[in-house]
Amino acid sequence: MEMITEDTALTGSGFYWRELDGVRALVCAPLEQDGFINGFSTRDGGISPMPRGALNLAGFNEDSAENILENRRRFLKLFPGEWSLAGCWQVHGVDIRLVKEASQAQPRPYATGDDDRCDALVTSLPHTLLGVKTADCVPILIGDARTGACAAVHAGWRGTVASIVTHTLERMIQEYGTRPAEVRVAIGPAAGACCYEVGSEVIDAFKTHFPGSEDLFTVTREGHARVDLFKANRDQLTKLGVARDRIHSSTLCTMCRTDLFFSYRREKSVHGKVGRLMAVIGRKLSDEL
Repeated sequence: MEMITEDTALTGSGFYWRELDGVRALVCAPLEQDGFINGFSTRDGGISPMPRGALNLAGFNEDSAENILENRRRFLKLFPGEWSLAGCWQVHGVDIRLVKEASQAQPRPYATGDDDRCDALVTSLPHTLLGVKTADCVPILIGDARTGACAAVHAGWRGTVASIVTHTLERMIQEYGTRPAEVRVAIGPAAGACCYEVGSEVIDAFKTHFPGSEDLFTVTREGHARVDLFKANRDQLTKLGVARDRIHSSTLCTMCRTDLFFSYRREKSVHGKVGRLMAVIGRKLSDEL
């Protein structure tokens, strides 16, 4: 039985929880209202031993393919209709995969299909879910209701420094004539400025690429600071012309809330193996809206 709940104090304005058979996802309501199925997974309701009953959706070198594919089946049941899934092998770069044909995505039972090395996916195909995996990095979903184009972006600190979200939106402009002022953006759970401490390498990289980026950091000790990747990516989007009120950011930190999410930084030293979350977006046909 599907359950829908909303708690803006927990999730952030514009988000609600969707749950089915013990599997739960965070959904951006404005993006959904614009015609885009979307969701950010949580860690419960699966079969992976991470440490137990975990909904691990990637990481084939740390979990069995059978576990991951069953977990993906359970997660994607949250989204009504028949969907194919397009993924990628993420490398913390700026390459973008353009999904032009249905054959480039995998239908049920969601074979891996993650061999293309990139950190963002773009399509205008209906009933094709784009999926990126995270375990502290920032998942970003972009929908353009006018053209039907959408994108899923994986932005860790390296991708953020390299402006992966900017490159992705520019690719949507190039391929589909997207107008930045018209897109809707959902930024999902990730390591927040409350917890994500980085060293001088990261601080220097931001200062080199983004003069005046000091407001992204809160100094914690000599040569270290907490970084706000949520703000960094929002700033890149608004600089390109996206309206602030069309960017919806979750308030959930993966490092704070390991009861809900996987966190590579919090869990790697404890469990050795860390599961992966998935953020997905796909366009419904106009007669399904």
